[in-house]
Amino acid sequence: MEKAILGAFAAALLMKLLFLDIMVAEGQSMVPAIRPGTVILVCNVFYGIRLPISGAYVLRWRSPREGDVLVFYTPLGEIAVKRCAQNLAGDKFFALGDNSPYSYDSRNYGAVSHDSVIGRVIWIK
Repeated sequence: MEKAILGAFAAALLMKLLFLDIMVAEGQSMVPAIRPGTVILVCNVFYGIRLPISGAYVLRWRSPREGDVLVFYTPLGEIAVKRCAQNLAGDKFFALGDNSPYSYDSRNYGAVSHDSVIGRVIWIK
């Protein structure tokens, strides 16, 4: 019984680190699409495979596209949920919140590196 519980815990941890992550949205920047307290499911392998500790991509098969809702690290190291508004040269994108007056986004901190992307939001509840 203990081995089964430990195995299930290890499998869940592996899924969270490598494939899927469940997060709760904070702030007003993505209203009305994502309200504060909304549960979102993030696919960590949508754009490629990243190393769990460093976060560096070891394999990438696509880049964020305009309109994708992304979870990424801002240049200040904070986790943000924003929409990819425009891809720029040099593997960077411009990220904007849907609720412009309440969004701290690329208009404030500039373009974001594709390497900063944690994953794509695939489910909102």
